[in-house]
Amino acid sequence: MSSAMSLPNPASAQPTGRLLFDMSVPGRRAALLPPCDVLPSPLPPAALLREELTLPEVSEVEVVRYFTHLSTLNYSVETGMYPLGSCTMKYNPKRQEDIARLPGFSWAHPLAPAETVQGALQVLYELQGYLGEITGMAGVSLAPMAGAHGELAGILMVRAYHQSRADLGRRKVLVPDSAHGTNPATAAMAGYEVVAIPSDQRGNCDLEHLRAALGPDVAALMLTQPNTLGLFDTHILEIAAELHRHGALLYGDGANMNALLGRAKPGDMGFDVIHLNLHKTFSTPHGGGGPGAGPVCVKPHLADFLPTPVVALAGEGASAYRFSAPSQTIGRMGGFHGNFGVLLRAYAYIRTLGPEGLREVTDNAVLNANYVRAQLTDLYAIKYDRTCMHEVVLAGTRQKAQGANTLAIAKRLIDYGFHPPTIYFPLIVEEALMIEPTETESRQTLDAFVAALRAIAREAEEDPELLRTAPHFTPVGRLDEATAARRPYLRWKQPQG
Repeated sequence: MSSAMSLPNPASAQPTGRLLFDMSVPGRRAALLPPCDVLPSPLPPAALLREELTLPEVSEVEVVRYFTHLSTLNYSVETGMYPLGSCTMKYNPKRQEDIARLPGFSWAHPLAPAETVQGALQVLYELQGYLGEITGMAGVSLAPMAGAHGELAGILMVRAYHQSRADLGRRKVLVPDSAHGTNPATAAMAGYEVVAIPSDQRGNCDLEHLRAALGPDVAALMLTQPNTLGLFDTHILEIAAELHRHGALLYGDGANMNALLGRAKPGDMGFDVIHLNLHKTFSTPHGGGGPGAGPVCVKPHLADFLPTPVVALAGEGASAYRFSAPSQTIGRMGGFHGNFGVLLRAYAYIRTLGPEGLREVTDNAVLNANYVRAQLTDLYAIKYDRTCMHEVVLAGTRQKAQGANTLAIAKRLIDYGFHPPTIYFPLIVEEALMIEPTETESRQTLDAFVAALRAIAREAEEDPELLRTAPHFTPVGRLDEATAARRPYLRWKQPQG
């Protein structure tokens, strides 16, 4: 693959790189307004008025072209692959978007009487059942509005469970060193001391360290299955047995559920509670700050502690479905009943695919990740060289030794038209490149992505400076991201002079 022939140059096709303010010409207008036929409203107090706020004077065509041009600079899952490991940035069918916009659902008010929204409540009730079946759990609450929100609900249930048994000495939560960063944060927010458990040589939770850490002061272990290394922890049954033998619970971070759908159930592995990221696995566009949903699914001994509300089937007739509160509920997690639009998309996704389709999601996600892994491990290092699940964690250590680190690799991928993968995570993998191709990318797309990474590996050998100064074909070059985050420019300023 020749980098000179394959690299796009989006900057060369841009109509303008100027700001709208720079295009301003005095007297130019985008529209002519008719004479005002009502009395003008009084201006605000003088102290609130600004004389220096000069708006750009531009024509309609300039405004349209300017904002259309800006829209073409946005990278999205509709324009390209998002190989972000641990995030599941996949293409989602538009059918679910259409269903979420149906007026009967989108216009339903969260405070409407239950008898007037029976269709919406039926959706929630059936979704609870589907998620319980998929996870192998007995009880489900759809109330948490994000993955971390679901984590907090799960750990608060763990705390409430131990308190209900007057088992008040459990002040520690164990967290593997490969965990999502939200796991230790959640445990700390719930008032627990966090104890890290290292990974063993195969990327599993180290059993010897786990056994040494267990005791009457441990409330739970927070485990992601498969873990953030993209690996299925083969010790899972032993881990669950050890925790339960010591009176502790096993919490499951279900962010990677798209590696298990229809193939394995966390409930069968010994998990007591698990949250799901519906915006990762079940068809809500992920990114841009939301929206999300993080339902929690539990075994029978935790069902009474679920956050409220839970939708119950009260009987037959016009008001068969109603909101209910479990007997020892940890309470509300938000102002209303959960992120209904996200829950509706998940319901439609599950009903559309059915059991066979959900299994195919898992099969393709795992197949795609292992395909990428097999194509790249001759050029990129891999710390845990074993079959992965939905994502593969490579490392840019060889390239760093040649003068181009993982950040440089990621920036150079932009020149090839690809969004970079997650980098430098998990923290226990030096120069990590965390790649999740998802189940929705074709083999042709994966081949192009692999070819780009192989070309970059050759460039690191021959011309590492090319990587260190990338990207080269974007409207803006290499940014000082740390300074941009700490001292952002949030508004246009008049140039001086």
